[in-house]
Amino acid sequence: MTTSKSNFEIPEQMREFAEKSVDQARKAFDSFMDATQKAVNTVEGQTNAAQSGSLDMNKKVLDYAEEHVDAAFQLAQKIVRAGDMQEILQLQSEYLKGQMEALGEQARELSESATRTASDVTSKGTDK
Repeated sequence: MTTSKSNFEIPEQMREFAEKSVDQARKAFDSFMDATQKAVNTVEGQTNAAQSGSLDMNKKVLDYAEEHVDAAFQLAQKIVRAGDMQEILQLQSEYLKGQMEALGEQARELSESATRTASDVTSKGTDK
């Protein structure tokens, strides 16, 4: 039994086909990775915008609560110093009117802030 070694050569067309296939696979993989990175960046941008807006709104709500508590204490101090029931009713009426105006303004500011946050989140999603 003689063993003969034969030289196996890959035809040039097959070699070119294999090279093209590898190049195409590499390009497809690179495109996939680019799309994945863009998606991750978009989510990060939206998350950051939402978190920033949420923190801003939380701070505003706490500031508003502090203003309302302060106004209530001021009312209590004025009532303690009031001379009669008529003055107490007047103080309470002024307090309620002021609180309703403040609540209206605060609701408007919170609504604007929420709209800005939603717009920021949306624009972060379309910027990428």
